[in-house]
Amino acid sequence: MRYQGNGGGERIKVRLCAQDPITEAGLSGQLRPCPELRLLRADEADEAAVLLVAFDRVGEEEVQMLRQLRRTAPGRLVLVGTELDDVGLVAAVECGVVGVVRRAEATAARLVQTIVAAARGEGTVPADLLGRLLEQVGRLQRQVLDPRGLAFTGLSAREVEVLRLVAAGHDTAEIAEALAFSERTVKNVLHEVTTRLQLRNRSHAVAYAMREGFI
Repeated sequence: MRYQGNGGGERIKVRLCAQDPITEAGLSGQLRPCPELRLLRADEADEAAVLLVAFDRVGEEEVQMLRQLRRTAPGRLVLVGTELDDVGLVAAVECGVVGVVRRAEATAARLVQTIVAAARGEGTVPADLLGRLLEQVGRLQRQVLDPRGLAFTGLSAREVEVLRLVAAGHDTAEIAEALAFSERTVKNVLHEVTTRLQLRNRSHAVAYAMREGFI
């Protein structure tokens, strides 16, 4: 469900996920009176447009929980955090978090603003945290991805070109001729993509690349 605003009268369905019952009760108490939102019961969790997750910090255990939620729940993730260091912030974004609110700043108004933005497909991060996130992203690109010839798409320029030709209907021999590669190189490129991204075959790889907007 994509939120279109209060004009249509539809309230945003929100699921709360906190590590302790006191935090969950506090968030529920703040948000339940808000006319923009509808807090879901446990048996309605799969209807959520937004999952509001509250952690003290983002460590290994929290990352696993975020990944599990991302795999099993349909809603967009919003994080309320007490301690948000650079590593935890990047990890949260990698897990699909689109909105971040510091616990100390988590007023009802701020939470509603962030939840509404998430439901609309928009991201919301405090300005200073955004600066730190961009710095981390740049460092990751320079130190980890660039040496491997990769971009943040997870695909190298060569991989994108091969997948583009596969999508156009060319077979291995035709792709090899078009790119001046050997057929073995083309097969290796496709094998590397499907293995690294855990895709079933070249058709799945093409579908993935098209869905993500890489080709």
